[in-house]
Amino acid sequence: MKGLSLRRRFYDRGLRVLLILSGILTCTLLVFLIGYVLLRGLGGITWEFLTTQRSLLRGTDGILPNILNTIYLIFFSMAVVLPVGVGAAIYLTEYAENRRVTAVIEFAAETLSGIPSIIFGLVGMLFFVQVLGFGYGILAGGLTLVVMILPTIIRTTQESLRTVPQSYREGALGLGAGKWHMIRTVVLPNAVDGIVTGCILAVGRIVGESAALLFTAGMGSALHGFSQALNTSSGTLSVALYVYVNEYADTGTALAIAAILMLLTLCINAAAELAGRRLKR
Repeated sequence: MKGLSLRRRFYDRGLRVLLILSGILTCTLLVFLIGYVLLRGLGGITWEFLTTQRSLLRGTDGILPNILNTIYLIFFSMAVVLPVGVGAAIYLTEYAENRRVTAVIEFAAETLSGIPSIIFGLVGMLFFVQVLGFGYGILAGGLTLVVMILPTIIRTTQESLRTVPQSYREGALGLGAGKWHMIRTVVLPNAVDGIVTGCILAVGRIVGESAALLFTAGMGSALHGFSQALNTSSGTLSVALYVYVNEYADTGTALAIAAILMLLTLCINAAAELAGRRLKR
């Protein structure tokens, strides 16, 4: 018995050490990556760089159109995918009774999440751009991203809904609340953390996506309003980064765009976290 207990203690301590080392390695890599990009990129960020567009005649390398296109794409994609994704997760978790149908839908969602983004881009170009005739722009790019991030929203929302204790549902129903009233006032407020996490993951993928958007949103860098950008070639920040590295061989500007992308992602994540906490209260 003593030998078995010693082995178990040694095993537990070994796993704890590996866990601590993994955490330290992950944090170190994260800090190094963020620090390197910000250190190399912040120096290239100027007011002119943020508020102008690229022009050979004036000799400027502004990215204001790319910033606006990224914001357009985030709001459009999230406005479409949130009602659909959260609604699908609520139906699958709270209403669906046929387990086989639920399993098929969940398997399809898992399969979609494993498909490379460039495949989504090619399919989006063929279907949204050519078949439906939307043309290159925020509309085709946003709908392609909706298909890409829909499995993430569904799965994270489902897992969050399943963490809500069943006694909460039974108590609300026992007090006379209807099922939808119970879901809206009891289940969803307690699952908001998971929904916000899914939104953060989805926004991160939207901001960092380039392969799919090259085929659907395009690489245009002209300044457009939202309505015009829907059906006009509109390159996002990640696409602009790709263009500056591969077309112009301008690493300095690319690092400045990478720093802006990182800061934008951190700001969006912080805002989403604050919104989630307020909704929970």
